[in-house]
Amino acid sequence: MNNRIAIVDGIRTPICKAGGVFDPIPADDLGALVVKEIMARGGVSADTVSELIFGNVAQPAGTPNIARIIALKAGLPVSLPAYTVQRNCGSGTEALTTAADKIIAGRIDIAVVGGTESMSNIPLLFNKRMAQFLGRLNRARTGTSRLRALSTFRPGMLKPIIGVIAGLTDPICGMIMGKTAEVLAREFRISREDQDRFALESHRRALAAKADGRLKDEILPTPVPPGYDRVQVDDDGPRAEQSMAALQRLRPFFDRHNGTVTVGNSCPISDGAAAMLVMKESRARELGLEPLGYLRDYAYAGLEPERMGLGPVYATAKLVQHEKVKISEIDVIELNEAFAAQVLANLTAFASDDFATTYLGMARCVGEIDPLLLNVNGGAIALGHPVGMTGARLVLTVLKELRRRNKNLGLATMCIGGGQGGAVLLEAA
Repeated sequence: MNNRIAIVDGIRTPICKAGGVFDPIPADDLGALVVKEIMARGGVSADTVSELIFGNVAQPAGTPNIARIIALKAGLPVSLPAYTVQRNCGSGTEALTTAADKIIAGRIDIAVVGGTESMSNIPLLFNKRMAQFLGRLNRARTGTSRLRALSTFRPGMLKPIIGVIAGLTDPICGMIMGKTAEVLAREFRISREDQDRFALESHRRALAAKADGRLKDEILPTPVPPGYDRVQVDDDGPRAEQSMAALQRLRPFFDRHNGTVTVGNSCPISDGAAAMLVMKESRARELGLEPLGYLRDYAYAGLEPERMGLGPVYATAKLVQHEKVKISEIDVIELNEAFAAQVLANLTAFASDDFATTYLGMARCVGEIDPLLLNVNGGAIALGHPVGMTGARLVLTVLKELRRRNKNLGLATMCIGGGQGGAVLLEAA
């Protein structure tokens, strides 16, 4: 029991739509905000922290090893080592589970972990032809050679590579993530109406959670530049005006002729950061700290990239078999809503004996998920999905909800671009 990993506390920024209020704030500054806050309220001094581990997907060129930049901007000691982890949508949980392994192994004592992403600031890139043209121009030393280089310019060279699209496109199967959702919609025969209904419910739950103030204690009110005279206190994705009629009017985005996945039943690209303070349960007791909860176990799994959305059922299957726990024993579940089709496919797969025997090597299904225990405060379709931050946000939301409900076991699980899944089993304090 002393080896349980205590998550002493956690905090996150609001999640805001890319290109919106957080557009001027780079990922390292978002990360530094939550790290500063977690240190201010965590009950430990900075010089007792062994390491900072942070997840980030886009890996901004100007902030190599963004975790180190975050640590220094947050005022942590120069002597504190920090490094960045990248497991696509599971990067925030990768930071937590990596730290847990190092703590259990006795390599570190106390860690600050989390994830950050500014999808607003994922850049447009020069294509290869333009890069080669600029290289030729830069190497030219005489007027004649410069003119020769300039003569090779063609307007088509200015067509940019959109970084967000490139990053969300799998190089193995050649599909952008939305097309992998279309694969699942066809495989599991998920209708457009069911997807839109699920998306609407995500907004409804998120708006109810906002109205009830359920998310206030996990969100750090964040001053907004340039004047810093306005504070963002809530996630800005949930839409009070959302309706089935509005969702049904949207055209398929990824397969315009035969598709069912739209921008309305997909998560928006977003900005945000989250941080947590972790250590052994015994260490927390020594310091007189009351943990928010505990990391009991975790699992990652791989599958075909074109079916990556099924990652939650693959990873959770490994987790429940290892822990000998039943889905029916889990009180709160956060399953990241990359796409409504992806979540609905997972719900079917979780409850299917045929799926379990065919794909998971199990005699029976993983277990049926009660919709009333799933994403009870809304999910990424309403809230948003800052890819490097989301895994940490799921963990924090589960632990806060367990405490609110006075329940014990929680699951945070997500699909991971590239054909992986992650699952984290959590216990309330």
